[in-house]
Amino acid sequence: MLILSRKVGQSIRIGENIVVTVLEWKDGQVSLGITAPRHIAIHRSEIFAGIERENRMAATSAALDLTTLPRP
Repeated sequence: MLILSRKVGQSIRIGENIVVTVLEWKDGQVSLGITAPRHIAIHRSEIFAGIERENRMAATSAALDLTTLPRP
């Protein structure tokens, strides 16, 4: 893990297309602004974990038994 110190208004770059800017630090919380191409999904970690969990459940419950499908 890379650990960086940044002040309000300062940024870090991730690759060529992603910029993370510290917008505010107040009452022990930091507000970040993220600029990235639209095709890159950005989620909070807890939301991403929920998406992964839902995708795993959907993949296991949606498995098809192809032998039961009608033949053309």
